Amino acid sequence: MTPPTPAFADLLATCNSDAIHFEGRDTYSPNDEAFQRWKRERGLSAELTRRWWGAWIELAGTAIHRGVRIRRARVVSEPLSDYTRYEHAITEDLNIAAGEQVRWLSRDRAPHALTVPINDFWVFDDHTALILHHDGDGDETQRELGHDEDVVAGLHAAFEVIWAVACDHRDYQPR
Repeated sequence: MTPPTPAFADLLATCNSDAIHFEGRDTYSPNDEAFQRWKRERGLSAELTRRWWGAWIELAGTAIHRGVRIRRARVVSEPLSDYTRYEHAITEDLNIAAGEQVRWLSRDRAPHALTVPINDFWVFDDHTALILHHDGDGDETQRELGHDEDVVAGLHAAFEVIWAVACDHRDYQPR
């Protein structure tokens, strides 16, 4: 029997120095209530974003306060999907407010030899990988925890290549 995957909060709580997150999908959980509200209202205020996502801001902020560097790299299609526009619109009030570093890379601006993982993932302190599986609509279906050194090293190396060519959130102008 496979042991249960630890809660994400527990993984981040035991992280000591570096948590990296790769996002490569153009849509996640399209029925998410916050996303649906953003679409209806053509935006969310900074205050509402912080209220809606306060648990993440607190969780990430606590880790960052302990000295953990959290970096998020998003590889996206342009023109952006509605969901990716939503992510871009709330990044400043959510991810940046929590202390994360966020970079964006358009698929059509990526180097042709860029190797991108098939699944989204997190890597914690270069020894634990949390691989996220999604269905065709963008809903998460499974989380897979891994400690294989080669897998973790490969994911980390791919992230660093993406990070090096991606654009800082504050400079990214989506098409």
